[in-house]
Amino acid sequence: MTTGAQTPSSARPRRSRLRTFLPLGIAVWLVLEIWLLTLVAGASNALVVLLVLLAGVAAGSVVIKRAGRRAFRNLSETLQQQQSGTAPAGARPAGEGNGLMMLGGLLLIIPGLLSDAVGLLLLLPPVQKTVSRSAERTFERKLREADPGTVGGVFRQARIHQPDGKVVQGEVVRDEPGGDTPRQPRPPLTH
Repeated sequence: MTTGAQTPSSARPRRSRLRTFLPLGIAVWLVLEIWLLTLVAGASNALVVLLVLLAGVAAGSVVIKRAGRRAFRNLSETLQQQQSGTAPAGARPAGEGNGLMMLGGLLLIIPGLLSDAVGLLLLLPPVQKTVSRSAERTFERKLREADPGTVGGVFRQARIHQPDGKVVQGEVVRDEPGGDTPRQPRPPLTH
């Protein structure tokens, strides 16, 4: 039973590094993007900056559209193979990197020179392979570190280890007398 008292501050878990440094990283990124745009505008003119930004939006849209079409084509081929009963092909090199291509296209669409450079890097196949291998290793390591159980159990454990004091876990049990007898309709509410 909880009394509604706040948990002591010493019992609070530490904030993750991501939650601590992500806002600072976003602020630094925004300042750097604005500084680079003003630097380019000072070296040339505002029309060049506008054309670069519009070219990034157009290129990003094309990349996202192509990656989406490729992902949809791969999905429909896989579904057709499963319906026909044939074994689906093993590793598909053409199917890899759709997510990274879409991320690269999104970074191209976001205004800024730094995001355009990172987006263009993500479109290169060697960079895609390196990033996907690194992400896969990180994901597998996190899965190994997690306690065994269901995915819901992992989320439940995270909730239990970081309580906010507002949720009381339990269940409601109703003991109604004469549970076998049918209920009588309740009288209407009056003013």
